[in-house]
Amino acid sequence: MTELSDREADLVSAHEQERPARQLGGALRLGVWILGGLLSVYALVVVFRPVEALQHRMTFLAVALPLVFVCYRSGMSNHLRRVTGLLRLRRPPDVRPSEAGAGALLSERPSVMDWLLAAASLAVLVYPLAAIDDFRNRGSGAALTDLDIVAGLVLTVLLLEAVRRTVGMALAIICVIFLIYAYYGAYLPIDWTIGHRGFDLSQIVSQLYTGTEGFFGVPMQVAASYIILFTIYGAVLDYSGASRFFIDLSFAAFRKSRSAPGRTVATAGFLLGTVSGSGVATTVSLGSVAWPVLRRAGYPKEPAGGILAASGIGAILSPPTLGAAAFIIAEYLRVGYLEVLLYATIPTLLYYLGIFLAIEIDSRRFDTHAVPVDAPGAGRLLLRFGYHFSSLILIVVLMALDRSAFQAVVIATAVAFALSFLDPQHRMGPKRVGQALAKGALEVLPVTAVCAAAGIIVGVITQTGLGLNLSSIIVDFAAGHLVLTTLMSAVAVMLLGLAVPVTASFIIAAVIIGPALTALGVTQAEAYMFVFYYAVLSEVSPPTALSAVAAAAITGGNTYRTMMMAWRYTLPAFLVPFAFVLTPNGQALLGQGPIGTVLLMAAVSAVAVAALAMAMGGLSGWFERVLASVAAVLLLFLEPVPIVAGLAVLAVAAAVHLVRRRRRDPA
Repeated sequence: MTELSDREADLVSAHEQERPARQLGGALRLGVWILGGLLSVYALVVVFRPVEALQHRMTFLAVALPLVFVCYRSGMSNHLRRVTGLLRLRRPPDVRPSEAGAGALLSERPSVMDWLLAAASLAVLVYPLAAIDDFRNRGSGAALTDLDIVAGLVLTVLLLEAVRRTVGMALAIICVIFLIYAYYGAYLPIDWTIGHRGFDLSQIVSQLYTGTEGFFGVPMQVAASYIILFTIYGAVLDYSGASRFFIDLSFAAFRKSRSAPGRTVATAGFLLGTVSGSGVATTVSLGSVAWPVLRRAGYPKEPAGGILAASGIGAILSPPTLGAAAFIIAEYLRVGYLEVLLYATIPTLLYYLGIFLAIEIDSRRFDTHAVPVDAPGAGRLLLRFGYHFSSLILIVVLMALDRSAFQAVVIATAVAFALSFLDPQHRMGPKRVGQALAKGALEVLPVTAVCAAAGIIVGVITQTGLGLNLSSIIVDFAAGHLVLTTLMSAVAVMLLGLAVPVTASFIIAAVIIGPALTALGVTQAEAYMFVFYYAVLSEVSPPTALSAVAAAAITGGNTYRTMMMAWRYTLPAFLVPFAFVLTPNGQALLGQGPIGTVLLMAAVSAVAVAALAMAMGGLSGWFERVLASVAAVLLLFLEPVPIVAGLAVLAVAAAVHLVRRRRRDPA
């Protein structure tokens, strides 16, 4: 396998997050990487030598939060500017030994204020750790000292600034609104459903700072355990050559047909997602290699960008890594992560089925053609480098054998490390091991800031009872109708996702919208998976659509038209989640129920996805498209009568299309 070119390395190094990270140099960069490596080592050790929950989460944040202020600029930039700026970022020259010649960088140094913020972060988190039992007792007894309150308020401000730096102002503003609501809730009219008795600073700080209901709640636990372990695993896969192998294998698998370039991109997006777990990262990494091939195949810029964005966003939806929100689902539901993977399996297959069908249709519409690619054969690649799949399979096998997800991913990481020695070009010696550990920790910094700040929202909702109140408002407004409640929930999650990252939008929606759905008889698993999918799909939803913006920056296409093409390719993912919630057999799409029912409902849903693909481009006349759309909706009811009706309508649509085609082209 060949190394990435300088251009490709630049794009890959733009990294999996849309964030304004500094390029550090010299001794400072080395120090940051050492701290990051030590944080990864700590996360790995805790898997086998557990630490009490509050102490563990505080310790993790005590290292991660100061690093945020050192590694991230204080200047603000909006989402679009950050994503288009991905193409201008460059990898530090010594990130990989083989890329040392990629070009020198002008390093950036933190300001005095950055160092002060980092020091303050360390102080307010080490302070309670020095006497953690006494600190916890003061919090549970509502007897906080003045120093406790000051430290808690300082940490609140620091987290808001960390979120502002890493993911933007929107989430910070939302957190501030919730804090104001907690403090001034008593001033709301008594007859308002969301009114409450109000809480003073001591009570708010006690809720957020001294226990596991606020900053150090479930989201923080997920960041300090699941997410960092999987980012370490992804970094080891990356440094061991798996990323290059996945791309090469995808190009080798589809060589001859005119739809091969598009199918290659979709397959590579799925495989790369196991490494990055980020939609934007996969889009950028894949686009650098795949866009030249798509262009030579005859794809216009916008459809090519749509394929890249849709393939990239599939990384967050696809087992075995999924995205950060999936780990939170496991914690909220108190189920094993393997069960969450099972929930996601059929929806993932339907998602990629929709993309493949749309690609097949567009290959005819744009008259694309096969592109010869200088890559070894698929069989040869699998024989030589197929071992890269073994650690992925091992994760699932170990969890099936009742190993925890933590232990499974650590063992898989060790296996990926050991297997790297089979490839002389990617052997992980001490330097590469250190770089992988550091990369795993540094990639989790933005998620850590988001999860800790999201604890403000979760803590306030729990303290004030706002979640149940808002969910009752949603149910009352929808007059108790599940269909209307579900539609409102989908719109709310998507709107929220336009402003904040996927993880944050899921956390907020899960504690507000989740109860609204469960109040109407939806199971928690169905409700959380519904929220999860719509939180993820906000990344391909206009007007922000970060993955689509990144794809447009690569192809040079019109940003809005690229967004619309990405939306078209991902349309099945917008409709299939409704089947989770609205139909009695919807749980079968989450792998729940008798195996016969699961397989039958999956097959029916596959026909529904095919009908959607036909409606969005496979049929030429508007009448046939309307019929195909109706058929898709009927089929997704997953009930006998609607299924039969849907098949009949689809047959009529196909018959009308064939008749019109013969009249238009008798030959």
